[in-house]
Amino acid sequence: MDTTARFTTPPENRSLISLVADLFRETSTLVHQEAELAKAEISEKVSEVGKGIAAIAIGGAILFAGFIVLLFAACNGLAMMLPEEHASWLAPLIVGLAVMVLGFIAVGIGKHELSGSNLTPTRTMDSLRQDTQLVKGHVS
Repeated sequence: MDTTARFTTPPENRSLISLVADLFRETSTLVHQEAELAKAEISEKVSEVGKGIAAIAIGGAILFAGFIVLLFAACNGLAMMLPEEHASWLAPLIVGLAVMVLGFIAVGIGKHELSGSNLTPTRTMDSLRQDTQLVKGHVS
């Protein structure tokens, strides 16, 4: 089929077969473009998952460090006997709790990065909605 003839022939004079062939070709191109967009967006989402996993790992390491500090506080509380009986273990205990709070915050951030709403391919969904509306407009 000559492409110049296709563009010079008025739409009302084109055959049904030609129109269906154009529809099939354009639909195929559209599906291919949507697949490429989805592939690019999924790649971005995989990167976000990696960041979320890294944040969870960092949070786990911080929690572990907090646990070690709490163990150290317990050891110091038993080993050291000062006139102020709570002073020797209270400071390390507070530090350990603070480290654990930071760890919980890091784990929370990581969980948020892995939430379902962050993994939804929103641009692809928006593009598909627009394509659907366009097709509905041309069909009716």
